[in-house]
Amino acid sequence: MARRLIYPLYQIGNPQLRIFRPPFSLTLVRPGKEQPQDTVQFRIPMEMTKCDVRNYLEKIYNVPVGAVRTRIQYCTNKKRNHLNQKVKRPDYKVAYVQLVQQQTFEFPDIFTEKDVKSAEGSVEEMQEKFMEDEKQRQKPDLRRGGVTEWFGL
Repeated sequence: MARRLIYPLYQIGNPQLRIFRPPFSLTLVRPGKEQPQDTVQFRIPMEMTKCDVRNYLEKIYNVPVGAVRTRIQYCTNKKRNHLNQKVKRPDYKVAYVQLVQQQTFEFPDIFTEKDVKSAEGSVEEMQEKFMEDEKQRQKPDLRRGGVTEWFGL
């Protein structure tokens, strides 16, 4: 059963300018499978409905919404804790918002090419340094007079 949210009633004595912030929050999610360019995926609370999602995006963010589809993602309970009790992650709801015609959404790319190149270079440098350290470690000790390392004196 869905819970209805009860907003505070307007009373004559109250101040005229009041802001009602919704108790919801939407989380933009990068889709796992390829989506059409006009579709955006959000993770939403279980109490939120399709109408709530549409109103939230249109009123707060001024995003024109064409259609909203929702599904509930049921999580598994295969894990067990230290007391051998089943542990279940909470279920969540996913909303697929389709924008109006000729509107597209591209997920923002937060990594620039320069950052990617520097990260690749650092991994290569780390590998080279590791290989040099390994070579130094495997060299025989000249002070031992040719006796192998595993043979103790």
